[in-house]
Amino acid sequence: MVELRVMICDKTGKTYKKVLPDQSDLIGKKIGDKISGDFVGMKGFELEITGGSDASGFPMRRDFIGTGKRKFLVSKGFAAKNLKRDGEQIRRTVRGNTVNEETAQVNVKVLSGKGNVADALGIKKEDPKVEEKPKEEKPVEATKVEKKAEVKEEAPKVEEKPKEEKPTSVEA
Repeated sequence: MVELRVMICDKTGKTYKKVLPDQSDLIGKKIGDKISGDFVGMKGFELEITGGSDASGFPMRRDFIGTGKRKFLVSKGFAAKNLKRDGEQIRRTVRGNTVNEETAQVNVKVLSGKGNVADALGIKKEDPKVEEKPKEEKPVEATKVEKKAEVKEEAPKVEEKPKEEKPTSVEA
C-alpha cells in the first residue's frame, strides 16, 4: 500500500500538499465525487476529487471507468497535448477514474468551507523577512565617453610627419 498525497487547491489557485498514511477513506471514490474535508483534517470543508495518478505517474482519466490501467487512443484531453493536426490520435496509458490501493496522488479542489485552507491544515505562514541592511553603494563609474577621453590622454602622442606630395603627371 502506497502512502497517499492529497493535493488541495483552494479558490485562489494555491495548492497545498497533505500526506495521508491511511487512504481507506478514499478507496472506491471516483473523479467528480464530493467528499468531506474531515479525512484530511479540514473540518467544515467540502472537497471534490478532480484527478490523480498512480505511483508510476500514469494519470487518472474521468471517462475510463474502473481502477486498472489501459492504453487509450486519444485525440484530445490532458494526455494529448502535443498533437499537431486535426484528427491526429496518439496511444497513451491511463489509469481508471476510481481511487484504489495503487493510487499515489489525489487532486481535490475546495468547493465550500469557512476560513482559510492553510489555517485548517495547520500550515504556518512564513515569518516576514528580517530587514536586511542596504548594500553599500558602489562608486559610480565614468561613462564611456569619459573613459575614452581618459584613454586618449594617457596614450603617448606620436608626432605625425607631414606626407610628401608626389608630383603627378597630368598630360593635357
